Amino acid sequence: MTIPKRSANAEKQKRFRDKQKDKGKKQVRGYVTPQAMDCYKELSDKTKWTDSEMLSNALRITYAAYKCGQIKLLNEWLKDHNK
Repeated sequence: MTIPKRSANAEKQKRFRDKQKDKGKKQVRGYVTPQAMDCYKELSDKTKWTDSEMLSNALRITYAAYKCGQIKLLNEWLKDHNK
C-alpha cells in the first residue's frame, strides 16, 4: 500500500503558509502582520468577541462608515492611532 503524493496545489499552499509564518504573520482569517495581530488582540480583549463576531462587526462598522460618508474619517482615525 503506497501513500498518495500530495497534489501540486497542496504543496503550493503549504509553501505559501510557511512563507507567511517566516515573515512573522499569523493566520486568523487570512495572514496578518504582527501590528495587525496586536490590534486584533486588543479588540478581542476589550470586546470579548469571537473571531466570527470580530469579522462580522468589522464589516458592519466599515459599511456604516461608507454609507454615512465617513470612510475618510475612519481611515484618518486609524492612521492617527497607528492602527
